[in-house]
Amino acid sequence: MTTISSFFAENRKIFFFLLSLLLAFGISWLVHEPTYTQAQTYVLFLLIFSVGLWLTEAVPPFAVGLLIIAFLVYSLGYEKFTTNPVDVNIYTNTFSSSVIWLMLGGFFLASAMTKTKLDVSFIKVTLKVCGSNPKWILFGMMSVTMIASMLISNTATTAMMVAVLMPILAKLDKESKTGKALILGIPIAAATGGMGTMIGSPPNAIAAGALINSHQPINFVTWIYYGLPVAFSLSLLAWWVLVKIYMEETTPFKFVKIEVTEEKTDSQNSFHRWIVIIILLITLLLWLTSPLHGLSAAAVSAVPLVFLPLTGILTGNDIRAIGWDTLILVAGGLALGIGLQEVGLLDLYAIRISSFQIPTIILFFLFAYSTMLFSNIMSNTATSTVLIPLGMAILPNNVTEIAMIIGLSASTALFLPVSTPPNAIAFSTGYIQQKDFRLGGALIGLFGPAIIVLWVLLIS
Repeated sequence: MTTISSFFAENRKIFFFLLSLLLAFGISWLVHEPTYTQAQTYVLFLLIFSVGLWLTEAVPPFAVGLLIIAFLVYSLGYEKFTTNPVDVNIYTNTFSSSVIWLMLGGFFLASAMTKTKLDVSFIKVTLKVCGSNPKWILFGMMSVTMIASMLISNTATTAMMVAVLMPILAKLDKESKTGKALILGIPIAAATGGMGTMIGSPPNAIAAGALINSHQPINFVTWIYYGLPVAFSLSLLAWWVLVKIYMEETTPFKFVKIEVTEEKTDSQNSFHRWIVIIILLITLLLWLTSPLHGLSAAAVSAVPLVFLPLTGILTGNDIRAIGWDTLILVAGGLALGIGLQEVGLLDLYAIRISSFQIPTIILFFLFAYSTMLFSNIMSNTATSTVLIPLGMAILPNNVTEIAMIIGLSASTALFLPVSTPPNAIAFSTGYIQQKDFRLGGALIGLFGPAIIVLWVLLIS
């Protein structure tokens, strides 16, 4: 038995890869109908296989993105594999999608802020304002995390904020309720903060890309109208609940001096900081005023993309360290969504689902909560990739609403330590157990999708 267990552990990824492949063949065969075209059969198999790989994590998520694009190119574009080859540029061009450029601009800004320690300075100023009351320290930490996650990777933000918290946690007992509240607030705020902007999380990019492909693009400011109020309300709700449950009887810290270590900067680094501040302000200003000047959010991203390397702030090593794997994953997700639409598979199932005559409001809630549930057990990017095109096909008169609902709801999955990288980072500190995530997971998971649906309907 031990030998079998060790063999399985050593070859776990190979086993899950083969299992995903077999299930994809089996399920595709079971649901296949004589009316399916060759292209529909190929894309259906690809969808099931991709979901299986994302669920089992048999290969890195970005590798699935590359598989999707390659599979679509060969299966739909070459005569050896299909009797009716099509132009496959629509799948390879996802690498140059405006969504990719927008995310890349955000990555450049985040890298520059981290390199020049602007993010640390922001935290340092905020914590000085919080004082010694644990309730307000939690409020300040969650506020900084939420705001930073709108521009910087929520994973990087969480790692940074957890590092700041460690001196406090080290002074507290492992079972301290105050310590649990402080550490639990960080991944919650990181997830909700990611809803606030188009560059806040990959599901946002998937939603924006789907809307562009449907010829109903959304700009940076409009996204803020949808996402920022939800981010603020859910973060505030989470803070209030954490205080009520964990911090009702707390007294001010008298023995902890909160410090954020920050390297001394020379004149050159100080100069670089000011350049980053100027570029950041110009970029944000252009993003926020896009309805006035007509430049798309992707076009505005040229400002950090061009000037941060030109000024020497970002070097080749910095650019190589940027999250290219995330960009590849998003590009693959966009390609899968396009494939599902182009071969008519989405329309086929959308017509069948629509025949049940389910009220639109019920469909909104069904998609919102389905997104939350699936995102707890698989990548929220993968979940958005599958559900956004399906929702838009079922509700062709509400494509913006359903894309926003699914895109935002993908960030409400917080029930498990593995649901999001921020959860995993918080769990790795050892100050919280798996059961401690149930509060935040249930709170955001239950109220988040409902608030999102109601807010989207209110402003639409």
